[in-house]
Amino acid sequence: MAAVASRFAGLCAPLKNRRRERTPGVFIHSLFPPASSSSSPYTKLASHCQFFHRFTTRMESRGSIDTNEGLVEQLKQYGAIQSSKVAEVMKTINRALFVPEGCPAYLDSPMPIGYNATISAPHMHATCLELLKEHLQPGMRALDIGSGTGYLTACFALMVGPHGHAVGVEHIPELVASSISSIKQSAAASLLKDGVLSVHVGDGRLGWPELAPYDAIHVGAAAPEIPPALLEQLKPGGRMVIPVGSYFQDLKVVDKNPDGSISIHSETSVRYVPLTSLCTQLQGY
Repeated sequence: MAAVASRFAGLCAPLKNRRRERTPGVFIHSLFPPASSSSSPYTKLASHCQFFHRFTTRMESRGSIDTNEGLVEQLKQYGAIQSSKVAEVMKTINRALFVPEGCPAYLDSPMPIGYNATISAPHMHATCLELLKEHLQPGMRALDIGSGTGYLTACFALMVGPHGHAVGVEHIPELVASSISSIKQSAAASLLKDGVLSVHVGDGRLGWPELAPYDAIHVGAAAPEIPPALLEQLKPGGRMVIPVGSYFQDLKVVDKNPDGSISIHSETSVRYVPLTSLCTQLQGY
């Protein structure tokens, strides 16, 4: 337990002290203590959040953030948010609506959301939005693979606007249902109602061909290699951001050139949960 606490302390250190270290974007789920195999998903999630809260409350003496706007200002101060466009959308979509009850909404850390899944840390959301912002212009189409709580899908929808389309794909039906419920409470509710924003149950490795091609694709879990279906569904001139690797992972930026050729560079080292099948993800949960 002391070792786990030490790892939490390092991961939860202020972004100012670790932004040069290319901080991992998502916790490995095994950081959380195991719950009884007979526990419901909600009991397990509550247990994980309580465990997380015991350590994060120790950070209060360093100065806590208790508003969504305060979180955005902190991310701007430390350089994770560099553009007014990303700052505006992250202020508009309140992270608290997408974080499970009992977890600190505005802490710059990933959070467990159940089913061996997480919501990424705010600085990782900001990083991905900054990398994709030129491909999230009004009228464009965006695909969010492993959409989880729906937070980033909602951000995409605001950025592409009423004449674009933002699609979330998540293979756990319960997360799809809860993400839709959260979006309905957010500033993206009208876009969901109008069909500009949609969230679907499906295998993200296959993308969502019905609305392809996409100007922007975001993948919220690490693939051992870039799925061919996602490359195919990326529009010429479009960009995909995807973590690639197993234990050692890099956040890859994939650009499809106008002639259809592919350019790839590594943005940073990360640690995401794996992009895998539904059965594999739920093993041991």
